[in-house]
Amino acid sequence: MTWQELILKYELAIRLGFFFGIFAIMAVWERVAPRRALTVSKVLRWTNNLGLVFLNSFVLRLLFPAAAVGVAAYAQQKGWGLLNLYEIPFSVAVVLSVIVMDFVIWVQHVMFHAIPVLWRLHRVHHADLDYDVTTGARFHTIEIILSMLIKFATIVLLGPPVVAVVIFEVLLNATAMFNHGNVKLPEGLDRVLRWVLVTPDMHRVHHSVEDDEANSNFGFSLTWWDRLFGTYRDQPRAGHEGMTIGIHKYRDPKLVDLLPGMLALPFIGPITGYAINRRQWSNPNEQ
Repeated sequence: MTWQELILKYELAIRLGFFFGIFAIMAVWERVAPRRALTVSKVLRWTNNLGLVFLNSFVLRLLFPAAAVGVAAYAQQKGWGLLNLYEIPFSVAVVLSVIVMDFVIWVQHVMFHAIPVLWRLHRVHHADLDYDVTTGARFHTIEIILSMLIKFATIVLLGPPVVAVVIFEVLLNATAMFNHGNVKLPEGLDRVLRWVLVTPDMHRVHHSVEDDEANSNFGFSLTWWDRLFGTYRDQPRAGHEGMTIGIHKYRDPKLVDLLPGMLALPFIGPITGYAINRRQWSNPNEQ
């Protein structure tokens, strides 16, 4: 059995191992040294946030049994994608693939803020009234499906090595849990890390109720894209302890922190209300 066949065979076990390992580390860290006091029962939020995660995982496995790694293997077999058209050193192809796929995720994130119907879906992620490791995996099921289709299209067009897709998937999940953690890094370490990796303090700004802050720091893994395209914001105006997490209009825990409410949230409210590409942000009820 080749190493590629081994990766394909154990891909799910590899990703789940990293997921549960990083989740456990962040959960303990949040318990020992929380950055902010939580405003909603942790049992309530975790039960429903993780319930949504398990629902999404079940739906994805049902709809896309091969997942992204299977698509990458098939694309490689067929010779599809830009990287399969040229002789590129394997290590270069892996690094380049991870960087390009991270950029696509950044563009996708901006798009989910910019297009009204997509913002409706993405509101589920932002409507969490607190910010911790479970927020990093809290996305509406339809958004998860669309994200997977975008990932498939990227893989077919790019033609990344299979191992690059596994690395990217692991990195994306790990950094999403890390930078959504209710934790604080030493200021010096945070400053150094955020030149490359998104830190909890950096991404927390993105979850502010203030629209201009919510429309900054879109990165999940690499910080370069926000710096390059002018969407980087260093700190929230009210400070990390004083800022309010969530969306102005949606503050009822029964709606935003219970699984049925999260699934229904995209279909509630006016289609005209969304977060980005408006000339000004003046009415907090239009979100």
